[in-house]
Amino acid sequence: MFDPESMAEQAILVHVYFPQESACEDLHELQMLVSSAGVHELAVFSCNRSTVDARLFVGTGKAQEIAAAVAAHEASVVIFNHSLSPAQTRNLERLFQCRVIDRTTLILDIFAQRARSYEGKLQVELAQLKHLASRLIRGFDNERQKGGIGLRGPGETQLETDRRLLRDRISALHQKLEKVGKQREQGRKARQRAEIPVISLVGYTNAGKSTLFNRLTSADVYAADQLFATLDPTLRQVKLADFGQLIFADTVGFIRHLPHDLVAAFKSTLQESREADLQLHVVDLADPRMADNIHQVQQVLHEIEADGLPQLLVYNKIDLVGQGPRIEYNEQGVAVAVYLSAQHNLGIDLLFQAIISLLSDSYLRLQLALPPEASAWRARFHEMGAVQQEQFDESGVCQLKLALAKPQWTRLLKQSDGLLQNFLV
Repeated sequence: MFDPESMAEQAILVHVYFPQESACEDLHELQMLVSSAGVHELAVFSCNRSTVDARLFVGTGKAQEIAAAVAAHEASVVIFNHSLSPAQTRNLERLFQCRVIDRTTLILDIFAQRARSYEGKLQVELAQLKHLASRLIRGFDNERQKGGIGLRGPGETQLETDRRLLRDRISALHQKLEKVGKQREQGRKARQRAEIPVISLVGYTNAGKSTLFNRLTSADVYAADQLFATLDPTLRQVKLADFGQLIFADTVGFIRHLPHDLVAAFKSTLQESREADLQLHVVDLADPRMADNIHQVQQVLHEIEADGLPQLLVYNKIDLVGQGPRIEYNEQGVAVAVYLSAQHNLGIDLLFQAIISLLSDSYLRLQLALPPEASAWRARFHEMGAVQQEQFDESGVCQLKLALAKPQWTRLLKQSDGLLQNFLV
């Protein structure tokens, strides 16, 4: 793994072009991943192959060429833009005389650098250990028996000891994450009881989700032009003058072939995407791989069972392609896409307009006349963030204009034994 505090990592990148679609990766994306990891790129080796070489992945000739470059550049690591088997990694390290890591290990390392919250660090460690557990290989050092006075007998090999320690640590992490998950679930249930709509931002990494999140919520979430700039989920509550309370959730960005262990570890975090009332699928309009990025995000959403929710496409970075802000509607007049620039604050008002139109079917607009003796209900409505406008007449009656979810109003009617119904104007 990389030392996040050091900029001394000197890497040679290896990218192989395969004819089959499923094996294709993007070289530019690898370079962005390497930059995000704080590693200096020395050279890039690429080649075409019809199949993977079982021993060295790239074949003997290309491997020798890379080994020569490692020696010439004094590289400290070779990074493959593909998944390597444990045997291939071991063979390549023996040939190159330096560390060799694959795409999955690189992504896991970036996540380890980005994690800030307690839950995020636990999730990344769990994913790393699961990945490591599948790559423990029996070698000479693994065969040494543990023994000594009072410890005679078969003992266990070093490999078995490592595996046992990994299993114990993975089990402990699962228990800690389960406890944190219960706390997160309590907060989620509280929001559901309050019937406040949750809007989750999803999208390919570096599409501009955090920049848009900051623009929508006036937050200061870290945003940068790099992959996985934001890892830990962030929730912010926003009150719209002509609608009511909304909660926006910023989540981790997706990427091609996101490691399965990572998806599994982050399922509790991605729960915000699974149970949102609306998904904003943020798309980088200036990215030439835009269509494929959209497909990749939909695949991950399907994997975490979050693909059946209402979704609004948000095409970001219109300033880079010379387009203006606009809302796109389908044949039924329903908003399906918004074109904007989060960086330059273009089209944000149109996005709010589209969000309100999509959520308004589940909201009520009511006008109540509350007498002075019902002032406790006025305070309750303010606490809920449902008050749009209020004014008092000469007799002290409070005229309230409210916007709230239908289930909220139904629950309030039940709690008041129908009294609130008498105050409707």
